[in-house]
Amino acid sequence: MPPTRRLFLTAATRWLLGLVVLGAVFFLPAGTLHYWQAWAYLAVLFIPMTLVLAYLLRRDPALLERRLKAKEAAPEQRTAVALSGVAIIAALLVAAFDRRFGWSQVPVPVVVVGLALVLLSYGLFFLVMRENSYASRVIEVAEGQSVISTGPYAVVRHPMYVATNVMFLATPVALGSWWGLVPAALVLPGMVLRILDEERQMGAGLPGYREYCEKVRYRQLPGIW
Repeated sequence: MPPTRRLFLTAATRWLLGLVVLGAVFFLPAGTLHYWQAWAYLAVLFIPMTLVLAYLLRRDPALLERRLKAKEAAPEQRTAVALSGVAIIAALLVAAFDRRFGWSQVPVPVVVVGLALVLLSYGLFFLVMRENSYASRVIEVAEGQSVISTGPYAVVRHPMYVATNVMFLATPVALGSWWGLVPAALVLPGMVLRILDEERQMGAGLPGYREYCEKVRYRQLPGIW
């Protein structure tokens, strides 16, 4: 099978699997398909995702292949990924059960703001990938990789994690649940662990990274951290 076709089939299978799994996580605990926030969330997430996949297949298949990698080599990173994964799944389930039992009521305008933040986060995610063709899902130093210090990377060291954290925290609100924010907030400690270990690995293996860290002082929030 030609590499491009194989890459397309892998990406399409992941896309479809993600849609089915998320649909099950939303609608089964909610006990109904009449959950407009979940439908809107799926649209806001998967329509841009489809466009980005098409862009990467055409313009940067090597980056798409890196993004399809999921298994971390370092135990510290596996722990951080596991913590974040458990937190976000818990947040989705709590939001769905919240819809079923009516534990909280999020006003429609606030839900719309949550959906907008999810969309903006995906936009930042795309900007990061356009700027950095080595933005893999796993922590690694690839052959030929260089330090990126332009675009979002000129503001903070880890703009992709900014996008991810905003998306995770906005997700329960977009799904109409205040209670879902409690487990969603637990994503942050896992992200902090991941960022610190990533900087250690990049500093040891990527020439110029330590100098970049001296130039761009903040990891996530300018003026704070």
